[in-house]
Amino acid sequence: MPSWGYSYKTLNERQAKASGRDLRVSFKEMVELLREIRGKKLEDAYKLLDDVIALKRAIPFKRYKKGVGHRRELTGWKPGRYPVKAAKLVKKVLKNAEHNAMEKGLEADNLYIVHAAAQQGRKLRRIFYRAYGRATPRIEQLVHVEIVVEERTEEGEE
Repeated sequence: MPSWGYSYKTLNERQAKASGRDLRVSFKEMVELLREIRGKKLEDAYKLLDDVIALKRAIPFKRYKKGVGHRRELTGWKPGRYPVKAAKLVKKVLKNAEHNAMEKGLEADNLYIVHAAAQQGRKLRRIFYRAYGRATPRIEQLVHVEIVVEERTEEGEE
């Protein structure tokens, strides 16, 4: 079994972590979604993810924006999408982080997301057979997600 390293090294007694490994979802959508929920309170992140799943709120695409259509409800930054599959998987990892925090004795109402990152996992290589004896490679990129939550008593305190 490999030992998964975290990019967030230091954990104290007021923090809890969770990760999802080898998720079959778009890496670019996952990066944009995690950028949007980073720094938010846990219940606000749940609300945002539920709105994305219900196609009520778009996520602005700031880094991977080539060819992305504009959304009317986005102000200031127009390119955006509704990454529903990524939102469902992030919601599962967030629930896991919340339960890990509650197991440590932390209050679920005071949890903030201090770290949310996505890394590229391994690639699944396949062959897609075409006409006239040709073949095209079909490569699927897997994604690793890690989330660290921290209990804060006040918004300004770290």
